[in-house]
Amino acid sequence: MRAKFKWPLALMALAAPGLAVANAELAKLQKDPKQWVMPAGNFYNWRYSELKQINKDNVKNLRVAWTFSTGVLRGHEGGPLVIGDTLYLHTPFPNKVFAISLDDYSIKWKYEPKQDPSVIPVMCCDTVNRGLAYAEGKIFLQQADTTLVALDAKTGKVIWKAVNGNPKIGETNTNAPHVFKDKVFTGISGGEFGVRGFMAAYDINTGKLVWKCYSTGPDDEMCFDPDKTMTWTNGKMAPVGKDSSLKTWQGDQWKIGGGTTWGWYSYDPELNLMYYGSGNPSTWNPSQRPGDNKWSMTIFARDVDTGKAKWVYQMTPHDEWDYDGVNEMILADITVKGKKRKALVHFDRNGFAYTLDRVTGELLVAEKYDPKVNWATHVDMKTGRPQVVAKYATSKHTSPDRGPDINVKGICPAALGSKDQQPAAFNPKNGLFYVPTNHVCMDYEPFKVEYVAGQPYVGATLSMYPAPDSHGGMGNFIIWDADKGKIVASKPEKFSVWSGALVTAGDVAFYGTLDGYIKAVDTKDLKELWKFKTPSGIIGNITTWEYKGKQYIGVLSGIGGWAGIGLAAGLEKDTDGLGAVGGYKELARYTDLGGVLTVFSLP
Repeated sequence: MRAKFKWPLALMALAAPGLAVANAELAKLQKDPKQWVMPAGNFYNWRYSELKQINKDNVKNLRVAWTFSTGVLRGHEGGPLVIGDTLYLHTPFPNKVFAISLDDYSIKWKYEPKQDPSVIPVMCCDTVNRGLAYAEGKIFLQQADTTLVALDAKTGKVIWKAVNGNPKIGETNTNAPHVFKDKVFTGISGGEFGVRGFMAAYDINTGKLVWKCYSTGPDDEMCFDPDKTMTWTNGKMAPVGKDSSLKTWQGDQWKIGGGTTWGWYSYDPELNLMYYGSGNPSTWNPSQRPGDNKWSMTIFARDVDTGKAKWVYQMTPHDEWDYDGVNEMILADITVKGKKRKALVHFDRNGFAYTLDRVTGELLVAEKYDPKVNWATHVDMKTGRPQVVAKYATSKHTSPDRGPDINVKGICPAALGSKDQQPAAFNPKNGLFYVPTNHVCMDYEPFKVEYVAGQPYVGATLSMYPAPDSHGGMGNFIIWDADKGKIVASKPEKFSVWSGALVTAGDVAFYGTLDGYIKAVDTKDLKELWKFKTPSGIIGNITTWEYKGKQYIGVLSGIGGWAGIGLAAGLEKDTDGLGAVGGYKELARYTDLGGVLTVFSLP
């Protein structure tokens, strides 16, 4: 029997293909709170919904409406899309895609790619996948083996495929693709294998590569204009100048220098700019790569049509702790220091929350969002550089008595950061940000490592543990004021809060915990209003939608990811999983494997 598929009226009216239409379609659909049409709900990475049937007064009455097992055991990051009468769900490797009817929860179609399992050993930190994208009747899937696929949203049939990288040299993909205008954007993973990061734009209708711009290397390969690409310099924006990346690497190290791009991307249609961050420089042994290692650890603002970089800002020059810069960029128009700004707010792995002007790239605020952060005293607002505490340096280029085979203890945060990829939410009702965080510190011992294509290129041994002299837990859920650079409220958690947050107009914020609880808290003070123990630990993102007059809350559970890699991959040695196994070994007392979507509604 042919599956019925009901298109939303707005989509039917805009079904014709074309550059302007693609933008208009998504721009219109994202304003309909009954649907969830892109990974973060809108172009700006807000993770906010105008729905308010479920509110702070009745959220305590939420009940399970329906569940769905994905049949996959590894870590489930990301969340579903909801378009019309269909929910689209993804899984970790082997990257299944399900189209599920919202009428009877039947499977309309399922897509399961045939991938070479040899890709699994070159995936850092579990075989996760962070979700799907949608545009013009197509569902876009970014497979682990780097194949980008466009599927017919009605039938699941493959429309086109494009190969984005080569797993034989360590290139894989875990990110969700994102659609802006007539292009689908994807990055690359593999910073732990010496992969050179890039951002790529593909035509949504043909799969043809439109542009590809690298994070490191010559100006033309990074799509830099030495005279027009700007960066924060001596308290003002100034051109980056010629060979701004090449000058900061020794020899050809930039070719294996990391700066991968596996996070979340955002888009400002008025400025025609997309924003994303680049990851750690390779290797994790910083003494092997002197210099600032530009433009790893950097926020990029690129023209969507050409890829040209308008401005860049490097957060952690010469990274010595694996503080990837890939976390989401949230675009919000807020008042900063008394002036209305088109702001970009970013919670970096390095423990600093940055507020920048997204038009110009000016640095406005940079403050710690976990008081235990100790590797740097502060960010110098004139140079934009963090002021490193020598005691916590791991590089001989920063502190002469440091370097390979010296174990530096008590560094906060740990390599997985004060926040990893788990995305924060923005509440336009009060202008505040709701942030899932880690509260974890580490010991870090670098060692010399040789580059071999396709082999791990890490060069450090790590141990992780809860932040000392604190509440004893490994996480907090916080409210952040991006104008003042202050924590407004903080709710401690036993484990890192590794799920994405959701805020709704019902004055409720939702998040999940590694031991499997989905929780609802008051957006005013984080008072806990409701919780429910799902079948496995939560590293997915909370999503909401409305169908036939009823609001739903959905979350993927399925322990794994970096924090849960011990359970997901069966690792037991404390320093395995790049140091996470020992830190999170107590998780085994609270949860186990299994991917399930759990959906809630009011009775």
